[in-house]
Formats: sequence, structure tokens, C-alpha cells
Amino acid sequence: MPPCAPKRIRPDEKVPLELSDRERELILKHTFAHAQLTNRLRLEHRPGETPAYRFTLDDLDDLAGYVAAEANHAKDKKLQKLLRSLYGRIATVLDSYTD
Repeated sequence: MPPCAPKRIRPDEKVPLELSDRERELILKHTFAHAQLTNRLRLEHRPGETPAYRFTLDDLDDLAGYVAAEANHAKDKKLQKLLRSLYGRIATVLDSYTD
């Protein structure tokens, strides 16, 4: 089955990225992503609900770069695996849209 074509959106439009608390903590504690990207991850959400954080494609691409960089430099193999998995999820969202 051929992959679906990416959905076209406006350059300033934001797309959702669902993150578990663990994934959110990985970004906040183990990457050097700047505050413009991470401030929205610090917002509270309802217990038991997987929050969806909204990013423009440019912001999401930047975030993916920070996660990939940390995955490539992590000394701890478990941390490296978790970050690579997270990067894969972000890349999947990025590949689903185009501006």
C-alpha cells in the first residue's frame, strides 16, 4: 500500500504532537531545546489525558533536531533508545504535513 501524500497546511499553521509525560520530560531534561519550544511543554494538562502540544512545522523540525542531537550524543544506551524512538514519532508527524 503506497504511503499517503502529506496534508498541505499554511506555513504558520500548528499541528498536534501527542506526548506522554515521559516523552515530555525527556525533551525538557535531556535536550538543549530553547524556551520558545519548551515553554508550551510546561503547561498543565488533565490527569489521565495524553496532551497534544501544537507546533508549526518549522518549530517541530527544530525540536526533532534537538532530540536527534541528544540521541546521537547520549552515553546511556537506554536514554539513546528512548530519544531515537521519540525522534521517530516526531519525524512521522513531520512527514504527514507539508507547507
